[in-house]
Amino acid sequence: MAQSTALLKAALDAAARGWPVFPLRPGDKRPALHGETACPGTGECADGHAKWEQRATTDPDRIRRAWSAGAFNIGLATGPSGLLVVDLDQVKAKDGKGTPDGVSSFAALCERAGQPVPTTYRVRTAGGGEHLYFWVHRAIRMPSSKGRLAPKIDTRAWGGYVVAPGSIVGGTTYEVNPAPVAELPTWLMLALQAEPKPARPAAVALPRLGNRRAEVALERERVAVAGAQEGGREAELFRAARAMGRFVAWGEIARHVVEEAFQSAAESTGLPASQCRSTLRSALDWSIRTARPRETA
Repeated sequence: MAQSTALLKAALDAAARGWPVFPLRPGDKRPALHGETACPGTGECADGHAKWEQRATTDPDRIRRAWSAGAFNIGLATGPSGLLVVDLDQVKAKDGKGTPDGVSSFAALCERAGQPVPTTYRVRTAGGGEHLYFWVHRAIRMPSSKGRLAPKIDTRAWGGYVVAPGSIVGGTTYEVNPAPVAELPTWLMLALQAEPKPARPAAVALPRLGNRRAEVALERERVAVAGAQEGGREAELFRAARAMGRFVAWGEIARHVVEEAFQSAAESTGLPASQCRSTLRSALDWSIRTARPRETA
């Protein structure tokens, strides 16, 4: 009960700042809201499935009702909050030897720009990383990014969210260093808005499965996902996964091969890894469940 009360208070505190929030699964970073395939089509979803960014709220009554149902962690919708959060990640076991952590990469980035490391509202994450919060004028619609600034640095703005302070993951609380939220420095905004160098779509070595049709279809859809533009990336991933689900249902290609190919391609466009996984899971589940027999397709 004490934990539920503390999480409710943290959600209300974020909302009082004008930051829309939504519930995450207890002890987890994933949204606790229903997905598209389980959408009831009522309430906020009466005109179509409303995703977490649309359903995030600052309404204290709605927040109290939601958090009265359990000890939910707190998702903070950065774009609607007028925030851009710089996510400085820790080095993981899978990273190559000598990979710098996010804090080191950001300090080096500031040094190259001839700027001091900004003083702003910071949150220590459960994994030992840091979230740096910056205000962005609401007329400037900054997208989220992955690794664009430097290794182990992501940003969360429109299309992204962060786990808010007060949340608990793996028994560790997201703790805040409550300095005022600074405005996003101009040099950092320009670095994020600079045109990236053209990148080749992420290549995935596909095993030879003896079914050329499925392999060709996967490669075609993977390229489409990797080439999707801002504002349509998740929709393209969902469409492509649905298109490939029938091949999985027919036994012509393994599900994990499809998931790995699309996960890599979607992440290369800047979609958060967790969002890619969730979209893939729901689209493939639906497509496999509803696929017609191969003979009648």
